[in-house]
Amino acid sequence: MTDDTASISPAEADHRTDIPVSVPEPAELAARAPVREDSPAFGDFDIHPDIVSALADVGIVRTFAIQELTLPIALAGNDLIGQARTGTGKTLGFGVPLLNRLTLPGGDGALPQSLVVAPTRELAVQVSADLASAGKRLGARVLTIYGGRAYEPQIEALRKGVDVVVGTPGRLLDLAQQGHLKLSDARILVLDEADEMLDLGFLPDIEKLLTMVPAARQTMLFSATMPGPIVALARQFLIQPIQIRAEQGSGMPSTSHVDQFVYRAHAMDKVELITRVLQARERSLALIFTRTKRTAAKVADDLADRGFAAAAIHGDLGQGAREQALRAFRSGKIDVLVATDVAARGLDVDGISHVINYQAPEDSLNYVHRIGRTARAGNRGNAVTLVDWDDIPRWKLICDELELPFHEPVETYSNSPHLRLELDIPDTAKGTLPRVDRTRAGLDAENLEDLGGRDSARPPTRGGSRSRSGPDRQRADRPERSDRPDRPARSERADRPARNRTRTRGGRPTDGDGDAAGPATTADSPAPSAGGEAGSPARNRRRRRGGHARGGSGGGSAGSAERSASRNTGGSSASGADPGGQ
Repeated sequence: MTDDTASISPAEADHRTDIPVSVPEPAELAARAPVREDSPAFGDFDIHPDIVSALADVGIVRTFAIQELTLPIALAGNDLIGQARTGTGKTLGFGVPLLNRLTLPGGDGALPQSLVVAPTRELAVQVSADLASAGKRLGARVLTIYGGRAYEPQIEALRKGVDVVVGTPGRLLDLAQQGHLKLSDARILVLDEADEMLDLGFLPDIEKLLTMVPAARQTMLFSATMPGPIVALARQFLIQPIQIRAEQGSGMPSTSHVDQFVYRAHAMDKVELITRVLQARERSLALIFTRTKRTAAKVADDLADRGFAAAAIHGDLGQGAREQALRAFRSGKIDVLVATDVAARGLDVDGISHVINYQAPEDSLNYVHRIGRTARAGNRGNAVTLVDWDDIPRWKLICDELELPFHEPVETYSNSPHLRLELDIPDTAKGTLPRVDRTRAGLDAENLEDLGGRDSARPPTRGGSRSRSGPDRQRADRPERSDRPDRPARSERADRPARNRTRTRGGRPTDGDGDAAGPATTADSPAPSAGGEAGSPARNRRRRRGGHARGGSGGGSAGSAERSASRNTGGSSASGADPGGQ
């Protein structure tokens, strides 16, 4: 990624091949949350035994709430709209019916029978990995397609034949328009996280893709929220869809699964306040949201200076640095990640116990997406929001839309007693993490993949990708003085005789006061030449105007006196100046 691509949108970047990206490591398919004992098992539905066995191999036997509601409708071949927050198990909700309807084996050069569209490459890779795990006993071939990679490997995989294609809208559209991705046999279409695709600017690409899929198909749309454009899209392309809500009520998705705390905080005290929150008892991973890239980098650097294993992801970092921070966060080498909203799209990390809004979100949808990063898969989580005085009007609107009882946040500082009481912060917690608690390996323990672009052009900040940068890093990379072959050691240079340095002026040595050691030059004695030869005649310098000499032939102070007298008397110059030249 180069500096001229720093401001392009995710939708534009998905059409590019000159922006390097790395393949994120997907989490393995596994049962990560408790399930009710009375929930129906996958074997209770009309599902292929190989799919049920593959799920049982990873410990998944019973269904989550969204899966229990989705499977009967999807297995029957009906269009549906599933409204549920991220992390509730939607992937198997549409993935199992999708795999169940495949005609296998597809053979060499087979066209894809199903298409899954995801907003980000991270989500596309995760969905693809889950589908491959669930369909491994069937022998289903799943291909992941997203922008930033070369076209040739993806085109070659399509020529060999695939059964399911999972990808991002921009690259899918490019391959379809080039004729490499043929969707004439696609009988199932899934739009996952449709509201995020709308936010990232993918809606025009999605509408074009929908016109390339056969009309006789099954379409499943999943979204955490249902904004107006998504509702219009569903009305246009879905046929009598059945809407399913895993959340209660008809408004915004529920936020009751998250313990929410809202404080009115001063901008100068926010970092101090956050250091206390990060020392709460039983805290695991923490995700901090900011509105700007500059703020994300600054907060990460401040926390790193205070002893916390923190890093940042934002648009000014190269892809290698962002992937390094995400890998370190997933593996636990760092436990604090500071991110902007766009950079955190599609972020799926288990074990996040605290989400901190360093600045109030822009709207209610943004707030739901932020706090949805915690309390995933049936777990509990904490969301702490710091509201500035200027953000109070916007925050009240968010509370009205989500029916939250936090319209008047309590004024809170880092030493407020109620902060420690509500978040279970020890009384010994200070603004710096004690050295005994600094047990994380840190960001430098994670390898930085060299993808070119901004990663190699300039060293990022401590909170970005490297903990040492700038002059300190340059000094660390330089060899010791004694190891430099082109420079002798100081002891050898000390044996050299000292050089006699003499100051000169006009070719003559000067004394300590800066005066020439020889006789002074007067107006009557010629000055030394530029070459420094003693006794050489001085050059007569005349100022000319109109090709004639302005002053006389005399130099030095005598000529100056004559010109001054001429100007004072108003007459012509006594030294022979031409009156016509004035």
